[in-house]
Amino acid sequence: MNDPFLQPTTAHRQRFFTQHRALLQDLAANGQTPRALFVGCADSRLTPELLLDAKPGDFFMLRNVANIIPPYVQTEIGIVSVLEFALLTLRIPHIIVMGHTDCGGLRGLDVQIDMAAQPALSRWLDLARPAQREVDFKLRDLTPAARHIAIVEENVRLQLRNLESYPFVRTAVSAGTLQLHGWVYYLGEQQLGYLDRETGKFRTAV
Repeated sequence: MNDPFLQPTTAHRQRFFTQHRALLQDLAANGQTPRALFVGCADSRLTPELLLDAKPGDFFMLRNVANIIPPYVQTEIGIVSVLEFALLTLRIPHIIVMGHTDCGGLRGLDVQIDMAAQPALSRWLDLARPAQREVDFKLRDLTPAARHIAIVEENVRLQLRNLESYPFVRTAVSAGTLQLHGWVYYLGEQQLGYLDRETGKFRTAV
């Protein structure tokens, strides 16, 4: 008997394997060459494969609470191992950092998290706190909703800066073999925004 959690998906899996049989066999035989490393939040509402019409093998994935990349001086072994494998082994040419609105992790910056109950989460979210401080320092008259969006966007900028603190990321960017992209998924509006690196502002993708 199947695991009960698997039973409702039997028909879907059969269709999936049939539809992608040739591609999956090729990936198994020849390995992966992903188009991009996707850095996103662990939020269940974030479905990059569906949003971007991706196929198996398209994206190397790194997901965690609030799509955080610790700066190089605070290297977290699980994160840096993904970056090393993506860039130094797979030679992936693009990194996408995608945040999203209504991010529970970033909303948690305004809540006193119980350090005794959730010590790891509290320390992890501290890595996004510079984004909150930047917004509160520069944009003082925002509504709560606008402030949250501004923090989400600033957090993407922060994580891109953190990425560039890694020597092997900087080297690849300087050599022109790696491009960094910042995106925000605006859940309520069902829109995707991208960071215009020239202006530093987010624009809606057409």
